[in-house]
Amino acid sequence: MTSYVVRRVLWTAPVVVSITLVTFVLMHSVPGGPWDSSRPLSPQLREQLQAKYGLGEPLWRQFLTYSWNALHGDLGVSLQYQDRAVATVIRNGLEVSAILAALAFAVALVFGVGLGVLAATQHGKPIDRLLTGLTVGLGAAPSFVLGILLVIVFAVKLGWLPAIGWERSLWLFPEWRQAVLPVVTLAALPAAYLARITRAAVLDVLQQDYVRTAHAKGLRRWTIVTRHVLPNALVPVLSVAGPIAASLVTGSFIVETIFAIPGLGHQFVTSVFQRDYGMIMGLTIFYALVVTAANLAVDLLYAVVDPRIRY
Repeated sequence: MTSYVVRRVLWTAPVVVSITLVTFVLMHSVPGGPWDSSRPLSPQLREQLQAKYGLGEPLWRQFLTYSWNALHGDLGVSLQYQDRAVATVIRNGLEVSAILAALAFAVALVFGVGLGVLAATQHGKPIDRLLTGLTVGLGAAPSFVLGILLVIVFAVKLGWLPAIGWERSLWLFPEWRQAVLPVVTLAALPAAYLARITRAAVLDVLQQDYVRTAHAKGLRRWTIVTRHVLPNALVPVLSVAGPIAASLVTGSFIVETIFAIPGLGHQFVTSVFQRDYGMIMGLTIFYALVVTAANLAVDLLYAVVDPRIRY
């Protein structure tokens, strides 16, 4: 397994370099610049700003300079945050996005796996059809539609929950009323997907001979499900759980924008509109590393869940 891990880690380098190169070229190929959205600048001032941030040099030199600095941990400065280091801005936003993603992943995992197991064990019954319809509906609803609907119902009409905000009340965690709507919005689609994957995996395991043998021996249904069915049905669930966890950290753009949460997703959307080259590049590299690390962690967990898997 050691050689497998080393090979996967070494493959991270060309993946990140390729993503960085493509993002860099596309970003500079789009017409406009970081100062086009503000008031018009004189040619002299524009030239001074380009010289200050190295934007007047050839693209190949800019890319080599940025790559060299990134290897030393310097992701440049953010234009929209008054020359603050990109790494510092990402670190501050990561605290919020990580908490939001962790809460959403926990909710998606508990409800997704739980509903999937319940639907599979009640296969063909009304509860199975009800849960299947519910997961299909949640899976088909875009997050921006679900988020706006929840805001209208629970924030505007009923007034039970706040519509925006993310104020920390306990360490890094927000006040629970502020977290309900964004967490539910972000967790709905992953929960529906996990429920469908879990249901299919559990149904497949329930048809195996050792499960029939366990029933014939008189074991209780709950014991069979928890000790014999779930451990063998978790491999396909893990296959999607890792990418889902990474996507919750890197893909909360819409949710953070709807609920005005100051996380990485909100920062990335703002950076694109402001043409903040440093933030766009820094967040892209960070997202690439998160997704690569999540996929590697899932591959390694396969051998833990199923001892038959070897690398």
